[in-house]
Amino acid sequence: MRLRVEFTTEPFDLDEAPAHAVAAREVIEAAELDAVDVGPFGNTVEGGTDAVLTAVDTLLRRTLRAGATRISLQVNVVGAGEGAE
Repeated sequence: MRLRVEFTTEPFDLDEAPAHAVAAREVIEAAELDAVDVGPFGNTVEGGTDAVLTAVDTLLRRTLRAGATRISLQVNVVGAGEGAE
């Protein structure tokens, strides 16, 4: 199974990336995901179930420690593939 996750971390800062946004980017770039789209107002990642769920767990923990006060995420099943449980 493949999963697609869309997420944002807050609070926003339009002048420079806050520490929680930098932490999120680091987690996502280090994860073994197939598709990553990091933007200023939303991020999308896609990959196998295990890789995505592991990345989301790490993302939540690190961004909260780095000062995120809100994390919004949406998880969608997008098809079959490697990485299923």
